[in-house]
Amino acid sequence: MNRTFSLALLFLLTSNLLAQEPATQDRPHRPRGRRTMTPMPSYPATLDADGKHVNAHGGCIIAYKGEWLWYGEARPHFGFTSEGVSLYTAPIGTQPVSAQDTLKATPLDLRWKNRGVVLTVVDDEGSPIERGCIIERPKVLYNERTNQFVMLFHSELKGRGYEAAQTGFATSDSPYGPFRLHHVQRPNAGRWPADFTEDDIRKAKALNPADYPEWWTPTWRTAVEQGLLLAKDFETGQMSRDMTVFVDDDGTAWHIYSSEENLTIQAAELTPDYLGYTGRYYRIAPGGQNEAPCLLKRGDTYWLICSGCTGWTPNEARMFSAKSIQGPWTQHPSPMQGAGAQRTFEAQGTWIWNQSAKEGDTTALYFMADVWVPRSLANSRHLCLPITFEGDVPVIRK
Repeated sequence: MNRTFSLALLFLLTSNLLAQEPATQDRPHRPRGRRTMTPMPSYPATLDADGKHVNAHGGCIIAYKGEWLWYGEARPHFGFTSEGVSLYTAPIGTQPVSAQDTLKATPLDLRWKNRGVVLTVVDDEGSPIERGCIIERPKVLYNERTNQFVMLFHSELKGRGYEAAQTGFATSDSPYGPFRLHHVQRPNAGRWPADFTEDDIRKAKALNPADYPEWWTPTWRTAVEQGLLLAKDFETGQMSRDMTVFVDDDGTAWHIYSSEENLTIQAAELTPDYLGYTGRYYRIAPGGQNEAPCLLKRGDTYWLICSGCTGWTPNEARMFSAKSIQGPWTQHPSPMQGAGAQRTFEAQGTWIWNQSAKEGDTTALYFMADVWVPRSLANSRHLCLPITFEGDVPVIRK
């Protein structure tokens, strides 16, 4: 075999392997397996103090003792597994540095110091964070009661694609880590939503997935809304994939996540130590097929911004509002406006960053999002856009 042919064959085989995501259940609303790769985006890299692109994706930025703490997925340059959760820090109050090209500097263009990977994958066989696992959407809260930093993340087990659909909990006494895995679980096993009536429970229990072999029919959608998939996972706990966290004005912490095969958002109340669930949870837009939730509160209104479920491909954002996390929730048009709004400017939301660093201050809110690059997730770009309010409704422009 000549050298030219060998190199060509190697390139084709490697390209095919890199185009594969982990195997998973048949979930046509979020297709897996080989797919068209997204080209490198036109957005510039977000550079750290060493001139390297910030490898912290699907994460969050919180304020603590005069610093911004940016936690996010530490992704490999090739492949779809995880290396852990990384941390970058920057002093609060510094001005953005100049962007590397002619594009205007964004609030993310600070002098970020790379603090390394603060939750690392391990080589222990069978561990939920065994090397080869998937860790997505890490969010960190500081618990004033316990003086601990608590990390929640979407946890998928090695070699099982996206079927585990669990929540991971990790803790640290320091914002800089190391974080230690506490446990993983599915939320609220053996619990019905707090607003389910006896009639709702009776209807859900009567639903059998075998009676609905064909998805996407009107009858199937009605069954999903009534709790078809909710009831299926009742004993083992609800699925938990794309997620965020939110601490309300009264100190109650909530875990908001895509559940029921990515068809329904659920909002679950966390225990006071943030390390478990109280058993109280609610469904948001059942059957609406939403993921990547981002939650903010302004005045007495909660606003939830989500994406649709199209894998790594960008889509139009969705938005909902309610006077209580319990609902009822009302859907609104996408908050995105301007050129590129129908594809959320090629991005998918991950966090609402309050850059005022003051609790309750909504004058400096930013929509953080990832511009995914599936062929090299470490090089996925970051988007950070101001949230304004027009008639008390969130608006996001690029």
